[in-house]
Amino acid sequence: MNKKIYLANPYGFSKQQKELLLSPIIKKLEYLGAEVWEPFERNNQVDFSKLGWAYNIAQADLNDVKNCDGIFAIVNGTPPDEGVMVELGIAIALNKAIFLFRDDFRRCTDSEYYPLNLMLFAGLPEFGWEEYYYTCVEDIDSECKALYRWLRSTNQ
Repeated sequence: MNKKIYLANPYGFSKQQKELLLSPIIKKLEYLGAEVWEPFERNNQVDFSKLGWAYNIAQADLNDVKNCDGIFAIVNGTPPDEGVMVELGIAIALNKAIFLFRDDFRRCTDSEYYPLNLMLFAGLPEFGWEEYYYTCVEDIDSECKALYRWLRSTNQ
């Protein structure tokens, strides 16, 4: 059975970003054998004209984070997207497997050690966190990185 990975991202708000930026990431994750739960795709049936649509989407995303095996969070921006940060915080609190992706070169930290706010690394190991941190799409399927090993392992 494939592990379910929640792909926390802000790219679904833009057709261009969804096609150009999100698509290659999904392909890499699927190539590794992950069952990708991409929130914009999973919620594309929502009728935005109905009252309560935003609450329903938030609850669906919350349930998906609860029910996934891990999270691959795109943390670009200064600061990164608020929704992604909430989803990541929930995943950290639930002890999910955490993987961070940032190909944004701008600094977003007050630490010399971490490239982002130190709290985003709370779900990663103190030493070797770099194996869970991705800076380019090409590294997503690297055998040297934690995601590859996690997806290939039989234990969840």
